[in-house]
Amino acid sequence: MTAAIIFLIILSALVLIHEAGHFFAARLFGVKADEFGYGLPPRIVGMVKVGKTWKKVSAKDQKKYANTIWSFNWLPIGGFVRIKGESGENETDPDSFHVKPIWQRIIILAAGVCMNWALAAVLLSAGLMIGVPSLTDGIPEGAIVHKTEVTIGGVLPGGAAAEAGLQPMDILVSIGGVQANSLDQTRQEIFARGEAPVEIVFERGRDRMAVTVTPKYVEELGRTGLGVSLLDTGIVSYPPVLAVKNGIILTGLYTKAVVITFLDLFRELLNGDGTLASQVSGPVGIAAMTGDVAERGFANVLQFTAILSINLAVLNFLPIPALDGGRVMFLILEGLRRKPMNRRVEAIVHNTAFLILIALIILITLRDIGRVFGG
Repeated sequence: MTAAIIFLIILSALVLIHEAGHFFAARLFGVKADEFGYGLPPRIVGMVKVGKTWKKVSAKDQKKYANTIWSFNWLPIGGFVRIKGESGENETDPDSFHVKPIWQRIIILAAGVCMNWALAAVLLSAGLMIGVPSLTDGIPEGAIVHKTEVTIGGVLPGGAAAEAGLQPMDILVSIGGVQANSLDQTRQEIFARGEAPVEIVFERGRDRMAVTVTPKYVEELGRTGLGVSLLDTGIVSYPPVLAVKNGIILTGLYTKAVVITFLDLFRELLNGDGTLASQVSGPVGIAAMTGDVAERGFANVLQFTAILSINLAVLNFLPIPALDGGRVMFLILEGLRRKPMNRRVEAIVHNTAFLILIALIILITLRDIGRVFGG
């Protein structure tokens, strides 16, 4: 339940930031926002400024007001902004979306994903100031290591560690009663045990556990071992200027990685390979991951939220109808044709694509439910 609440808070923040980008860009260019809502309709209640006073707007009130309606809605997932004229109504009014130059409309549409990228940079920078788990080898000058740990980077399938239940990202506490203080010292302690069973105490999230592992011969190494790769890690923090610099750099690197992943996904789908597609998670899968991340601390939640924000930005700006990228694509076509697109045809294309996207989300969600609750 806690994981679901944290996930809803994160998702709502990401969507509201996205919609706020559209809102502020629209207002910058004199386009009216009919309504800005938290959650998805139907409306619970709204408020709108009429003259110098605020008026309550009921769920049944469909009247057009001169100012923006600020509303709370029944489905507490994200939010929305209704830009005047975006759906084709009142599109000849001077404060309507479609009367503005194409470049202004593109900026309004792109502002949402830009806000998601900006949010990611802010969150990553904040996480770097607080301190995040990181490799301590080759950290930039000026970085501060608060706590050193020996972390399992990988587990060999079928190896002694895998059979004992050890997993990547487990933090080693002790080997046979000897504290795991550094990578070299821990390796020496493991090798000194030979083939004798050894008790390993480790941390996974907030839990501390112990297992007894009997080393096995590892063909890849040509000797007996646990079958793990170990990393020197620590809680690394940065001064503000360095944190902001690295936060921006990380945002670019994560964006590149996400774009490459999407390209690989589309390439596999075209080739009939569903390997990556089988790993895609929907709301339920991400909510389950949120719980695991939350156990690792606040800085990890910031980093996870930043990565989700980048994913949302990239996904939203793909040239797919119904998404911001698809709408920008239609505006570019409008500019090339030098005349407006057929609004009815454009609406049919976007609505059809939206229904297909919803169907895909439902299928992925059903698969995630089977994974999470079906064992």
